Amino acid sequence: MNERNPTEYRPCVGIMLVNSEGKVFVGKRIDNREGDWWQMPQGGVDEGEDVEAAAIREAGEEVGVRPEHLEIIGQLPDELCYDLPPELHGKLWGGRYKGQRQTWFLVRFTGTDADIDLDAHDPPELCEWKWVDAEQLPDIIVPFKRPVYEAVVSAFRDKLVAP
Repeated sequence: MNERNPTEYRPCVGIMLVNSEGKVFVGKRIDNREGDWWQMPQGGVDEGEDVEAAAIREAGEEVGVRPEHLEIIGQLPDELCYDLPPELHGKLWGGRYKGQRQTWFLVRFTGTDADIDLDAHDPPELCEWKWVDAEQLPDIIVPFKRPVYEAVVSAFRDKLVAP
């Protein structure tokens, strides 16, 4: 984690959800409708929760997909971290963390677009979604998360399309 204090970073999972064509799911956060930023599903790991279980749970909460439509096919060996920009310090997560430390998973989506239901979780976290090419990801995420997205794309690029 590059000499960061892990207690200052919220434990989190990130999910690169890919369909059979190798396209990646991205959603627009419901609390940031005005921006043109898209992100892959992500979320906090509960106390004592296994990171794989957290990834499946978060995919269900954010994307509304059932576990039987998800197949974990990769995991980054190390956590990736990002710092919140100064204007967000103290505004998220009760001001407890300066950023997130994320365990990233590559997850194959075996369902159809009809199996995606952003309203499955109450309240919903995303208001729009689409499939994109992985190479677009660093350009459509908020700038402070760009290095993380570049690392995820680089790590999973060769595994995106089903054999």
